[in-house]
Amino acid sequence: MSDGRPNPGDLLRAAQLEEARAARGTLKIFFGAAPGVGKTYAMLTAAQRLAREGVDIVVGLVETHGRAETEQQLLGLDLLPRREVDYKGTVLREFDLDAALARRPELLLLDELAHSNAPGSRFEKRWQDVEELRKAGIGVLTTLNVQHVESINDVVGQITGVHVRETVPDSVLEGADEIELVDLPPEALIERLKAGKVYVPESIGAATGSFFRKGNLTALRELSLRRTAEWVDRQMRQYREGQSIRAIWPTSERILVAVSPSPSSARIVRAAKRMAAGLHADLIAAFVETPRTAHLSDGDRTRVVETLRLAESLGATTTTLSGESAAEELVAFARSRNVNKIVVGKTARSAWREAFFGSFVSNLVRCSGDIDVYVIRGDSDVDSDALDVGRPTRIRSSPLAYAGAFCLVIAATVGGRLLPPKFDAANISMIYLAGVVIAAVWLGRGPAVLAAVLGVAAFDFFFVPPTLTFQISDAQYAVTFFVMLGVGLLIANLTTRLRDLADAARSREQSTSRSYDMVRGLAAARTREEVGSVAARHVRDTFGGDAAVLTASATTPLAVLASAGRPDWLDDRERSVAQWTFDHGKVAGRGTRALPGSAGHFIPLSTTQGKVGVLALHRVEPFSTEQLLLLDTFANQIALALERVRLIDAQHAARIEAESERLRSALLRSVSHDLRTPLATISGAASTLQQPGLDEPTRAQLTQSIVQEAGSLNELIANLVFATRLESGISLRKEWISIEEIVGIGLARHRAALAERPVRILIPAELPLVRVDNAMLPQVIHNLVDNALRYSPAGTPIEIAAWTTDTSVVIKVADEGPGLSSDESRRVFERFYRGKKNYLPGADSAARSGMGLGLTICEGIIKAHNGRIWVEPNLPRGAAFLVSMPREAVDTLPRTEANLPEAPAPSPAAPS
Repeated sequence: MSDGRPNPGDLLRAAQLEEARAARGTLKIFFGAAPGVGKTYAMLTAAQRLAREGVDIVVGLVETHGRAETEQQLLGLDLLPRREVDYKGTVLREFDLDAALARRPELLLLDELAHSNAPGSRFEKRWQDVEELRKAGIGVLTTLNVQHVESINDVVGQITGVHVRETVPDSVLEGADEIELVDLPPEALIERLKAGKVYVPESIGAATGSFFRKGNLTALRELSLRRTAEWVDRQMRQYREGQSIRAIWPTSERILVAVSPSPSSARIVRAAKRMAAGLHADLIAAFVETPRTAHLSDGDRTRVVETLRLAESLGATTTTLSGESAAEELVAFARSRNVNKIVVGKTARSAWREAFFGSFVSNLVRCSGDIDVYVIRGDSDVDSDALDVGRPTRIRSSPLAYAGAFCLVIAATVGGRLLPPKFDAANISMIYLAGVVIAAVWLGRGPAVLAAVLGVAAFDFFFVPPTLTFQISDAQYAVTFFVMLGVGLLIANLTTRLRDLADAARSREQSTSRSYDMVRGLAAARTREEVGSVAARHVRDTFGGDAAVLTASATTPLAVLASAGRPDWLDDRERSVAQWTFDHGKVAGRGTRALPGSAGHFIPLSTTQGKVGVLALHRVEPFSTEQLLLLDTFANQIALALERVRLIDAQHAARIEAESERLRSALLRSVSHDLRTPLATISGAASTLQQPGLDEPTRAQLTQSIVQEAGSLNELIANLVFATRLESGISLRKEWISIEEIVGIGLARHRAALAERPVRILIPAELPLVRVDNAMLPQVIHNLVDNALRYSPAGTPIEIAAWTTDTSVVIKVADEGPGLSSDESRRVFERFYRGKKNYLPGADSAARSGMGLGLTICEGIIKAHNGRIWVEPNLPRGAAFLVSMPREAVDTLPRTEANLPEAPAPSPAAPS
């Protein structure tokens, strides 16, 4: 038991925490149940009060949502200019983090903590901006609604039917220096909504009928109150720890139930759950490992694990403690968690046994202090010995260990006889005590006790006069014998206990290390197969034997996902046990009460979402209690990892489905629009040609329109076919070809469009040949030039240049159009993306139709050649698309008459 003095380690941790907190800016969160309760108004009111007190306060960003009373609260406060971000043609006004860091106010107001920043910002989320401000020593006042807290986001979605995408990690809320709950009754909030003080009038009806229903607001209010109470309770416990206050502060009800190997332990846990439900209290279930519980029987070990699982299923928090005294460990844990009630089972020990050996309940009551202890009667038909908490199955020392103790006594006797006669007998007794210590450390408690008894007898026989007899000539030696025997037995007991505690500490350290390795391996796994492989390998390495992970789904039966060791032990009989475990959700197999005849040990893998599989382990040695608890922990981690992978796969499938649907819609929209225009022109011209009396120039003009629109239609269909080929994979037919020929072929199809344009071609004659698909690379040039024609004014030049670097050959196609924004530069290669806002009145009207596939095709072709394509500004105006071919695609042979291909036919667009 503690003597009430502060723990030096706790004081050091508190000092380090206080030092770290002093270096960071403070964080105060105005917390509410829903929009409209007045969080922003309360924050501004507090800011006005602090400003009057002389605090340097700056408004980083506050959303007033058009509320007049909120806007009035901004008067007199310094406002930080917002940063403008161009996003998809819309200018967004965002919080300027860099300006705030440069200004370095004492306090900064930053509304809506869960907000997602615009693309291109330094951080994705506003709460990350807050963390950066706090690191710089700037205090922050902010607002947050309960539905944005990460851990209860799904709960809010289940209650309201609205799934919020913007969330804040719980660690941000837990790390706040102050939380102020802004509360408003649901009726008052609905009245504010109807009065137009929350949303604009057009949205009031929809909000009242969905999110802002009275039942939803009541549930959200309870969640916000509970979350705030949890934060306050955590602050209170930190204060108690920092001040070394050991007295229990009954600010809230917490019940701790002691789990034991007793058959009635499950009944006691259920009774504690009923008590906790009646008191609206938190329930904690704890099992204490002591030296006496180190060697429980198989049945007792299984019972402990099953009872802890039962407590978890009832909503309790479970933990395993370790120490010399179960009562003292429970009380110490209860004080650290501010528990005010402990529930234990009543044992049926006889009075004489309690008088001589004591009892767990008596020890618990004696050291409980101001904690209430509730003793619940166990089952009447259970043997009293089974109710003795921590009653172990003794493991007897081997005969060889007792023989070793006997040899130690002989060695001590021989050593004493070899000493000079002048040595006092009392000094010789120390040699025997040293033998007792050695026996206790290396041989166990039983051999140590034997060494103590035999040592006293040998000391009397060989060294106490008259020697070689057990007679005593001096009565004072009788006291020496009793003291020597008592000290020997005490040393044997204490040394054995220390050894057991050291073994327990070493075992806990190994368990923690193995758990960490398991969690780290599972966290790195990305597929079900990787999770199964990591899990089976760690289970085998930790427990020995053969391990396997079996999984099932709604469409597939239970099957082996991964195994480590011998896979043949999972025969049909063992698989049927695994299926029983999966179906019933209970542990089965060897060492359990369900199907104990099985060769393996089977544990269900379950999460809150349901059953995901079974963990199977086959080994010869029985499990210890600690191993069963560790195995149960492994099973929970494996189940969570499998569930995480399943959710990731489901999210990925949903994203692919959404992307497919988006592309399908974009394709239909493009086809319906871009095919209709040339078809309408062709149909109109053909219908007009059928009319009699048309003169020859008119007929020629109509015929030319049909030819042009048919060419446009053919171009659209060719792009669709090419995009489909890229999706399914293409095979390249590489040949040596010059850059001049690639450019010439690509420009040939634009002769008419380029006739009125200046075209600058800068291709050095010494450029080497490249080995590429000579049908696809010209298509890239064709599409890039076509793109330049679409997005640059008529009459402006188009430039095509090429050069070599140490690693590649580069081709550039540049125009002098309006250029691209940073967001457009990232999206320009997406399928069906078209920058319509950049169409210019003077651009070539014949080139304006398109499906947004040209640049996507360019990217696919270049990637197939292991190259790279990107866009950058063409200073001082326009955009430049660059294509880089890797060095291995470049012909290093000199360009001689033997390998130079025939030059292409001259093109009207070739010269500048």
